[in-house]
Amino acid sequence: MDLHMTEMERDVVREILNIGLARAADSFAIIAQEKVLLEVPSLDLMPGNGMLDMVREIQKTNVPILSDIRGDFNGTTLMFFSGQHVQRLSKVCLRMNTTASTDIDEMQESLLLEISNIITGALVTQLANILKAQIYGAPPSAPHGDMADALQNLLETHPPVQPMIFSVITQFSDKENSVELPLMLFFDRPTFMKILEIIRTYDFLGGTPA
Repeated sequence: MDLHMTEMERDVVREILNIGLARAADSFAIIAQEKVLLEVPSLDLMPGNGMLDMVREIQKTNVPILSDIRGDFNGTTLMFFSGQHVQRLSKVCLRMNTTASTDIDEMQESLLLEISNIITGALVTQLANILKAQIYGAPPSAPHGDMADALQNLLETHPPVQPMIFSVITQFSDKENSVELPLMLFFDRPTFMKILEIIRTYDFLGGTPA
């Protein structure tokens, strides 16, 4: 099966993710005690070597949070929090006044884990509901060391991994600016083929197989 995505297929996946993120935003807002907007403005595919270079570059200035997707689909999510995100979230959620730094303590790490769990969980739930799949997200973790090395092991174990790369934009209601929150999905080839097959054979408007 051709793993190339058409623009319409990209739009379908983007809309599925946006629906899931809208639900995640409601839960996120309870923690942040503010109105929060989550959107997916872009969706791209990337080969393994390019993905590793991107991860290494992002990790230089961000805190990574990892969670596995299990069940009918096999994959991994990586969420990255910048120093600006850590500072903002620490202030609104923990009432902590800190500098924009990725040097975090246990309380801040727990907060990032909880936020990642909420956002990733909502995405997985939405994918499960719309794609009619039995999947769930494993508890997130905050790995230390070179993430690219860990992902390289994943690629060596599952060489056909085909990551779906997209960015989530968060915007807090009392601020005019928005902060980019990178989130990456990594699916093995069978999972990616399943997703494309469902999208290509399902009438999402009518709710029946095409």
